[in-house]
Amino acid sequence: MTETRIPPAQAAASLPPSPREHLTSPVTRAVLVIQNKMLSASREYLTGRGFMELLPPIIGPVTDPGARGAKQVDVDYYGHRYKLMTSAILYKQAALTSFDKIFFIAPNVRLEPLETTSTSRHLAEFHQIDCEMADAGRDDALELAEGLVRYVVERVLSDLPSELHTLGRDAGALAEVLTGHFGRRTHSQAVADLHAIDHDQSPDAEIDWVGEAKLSQQVDRPFFVTDYPKGSRGFYDKESPDQPGMLRNFDLIAAEGYGELCSGSEREQDYATIVARMRETAENPAKYAWYLEMLKQGVPPSAGFGLGLERFTRYVAGLDSVWQASAFPKVPGIPSP
Repeated sequence: MTETRIPPAQAAASLPPSPREHLTSPVTRAVLVIQNKMLSASREYLTGRGFMELLPPIIGPVTDPGARGAKQVDVDYYGHRYKLMTSAILYKQAALTSFDKIFFIAPNVRLEPLETTSTSRHLAEFHQIDCEMADAGRDDALELAEGLVRYVVERVLSDLPSELHTLGRDAGALAEVLTGHFGRRTHSQAVADLHAIDHDQSPDAEIDWVGEAKLSQQVDRPFFVTDYPKGSRGFYDKESPDQPGMLRNFDLIAAEGYGELCSGSEREQDYATIVARMRETAENPAKYAWYLEMLKQGVPPSAGFGLGLERFTRYVAGLDSVWQASAFPKVPGIPSP
């Protein structure tokens, strides 16, 4: 039987089709087979390095306040206003009081601004491969993220060439992930690179979505952006003791224009520092009572990251839009099952 190759341009549309059309598409089937392999490979890699998988909460009294531009979703929890998780970061830190290395396959809900529908990289409901390590620094988290990405890509290339061919994915371009270590550049260097191509990127803010895509288009292999300025990220990213005003954090940017895949950092765990950082960003510490009590009692220093599963799948599978990497996609602003 001759296999039908489906070019990505024909496989994608600006918005998802009907659920039946999407689920019965050979494109969706190939993508979900690849994603299943990515999940099993991620678990192999992490458990093989001593990580314990835990099940993350879906709701809580507070969630990560640092999701740029996205709104949180409130739910009534027996008369209390709880939040759907936008990120499991607070719970990852708490979990390290029991285990030294943990990971979640964590669901997240963020009501992204409607303009994100044009980025091809945003969903309102998505999943992250969330990792955290006790007594670890930023470089440890960087090395783990790079090793995980390389291992997953290697497994897909070796085990699923037929699915990649069906999707029209350039396996040679994807194989560049395996040819050398990922590069690094500081946030200030990335800003300078964008200014050099006339992109107006603020030196005091996260790299914007267009800027991420432009940087991504210039490389053949993923790379890290490190050392974001204080104020551009959440209160849990540790400030450098040697370079005040600079955070010990990073993003992982994919090649080929696919943009950011992963964010991580060395964590702040000092109670007084966290409270001060909360107040600097107009957060009410009283809302975080359970978390702050954990910090008072002591949590270990740590580092970790969240790797977006659907974005990672989009990159590996060579998809036009991130909604293609979900069986039941939730595109911002579009009612769907």
